[in-house]
Amino acid sequence: MADKQYLTKERLEELKVELADLKTRRRIEIGERLKRAKELGDLSENSEYFEAREEQAQVETRIGELEDMIKSAEIITKNYSVTSVSIGSTVEVEKAGKKMKFTIVGSNEAKPESGFISNESPLGSVFLGKKPGEKVLVTTPSGKAEYSILSIS
Repeated sequence: MADKQYLTKERLEELKVELADLKTRRRIEIGERLKRAKELGDLSENSEYFEAREEQAQVETRIGELEDMIKSAEIITKNYSVTSVSIGSTVEVEKAGKKMKFTIVGSNEAKPESGFISNESPLGSVFLGKKPGEKVLVTTPSGKAEYSILSIS
């Protein structure tokens, strides 16, 4: 079984909707395109047929990915314990005098530009289990940085 996929309830529902759409509407559309392309005759030089086959392969790959994610999903619940950072926590930190907030989420929901960082990222993984008042040293592609954990919510 795949590693756990940490997801919010909303993200899990979005993935289920996407999966249902791919399994129904998209498969039917591609099937109809393949049927039309076959009716054109010689498949060896039929670009419409090859494009539809390629799209079919992409859709089937995505269906497999979604099924794996949904099977291994673990819902992120709001952690009301503010004693240590966990998945679902929002942590306020200070780095070089600048305060910032990050919410720790699963890798499928990470949006660093919006403050949602993955539990698997260098920053997110080092925050896990830490408590307010602790300092952490993070190695990032741009070098080492020290963060002080101010609060957890």
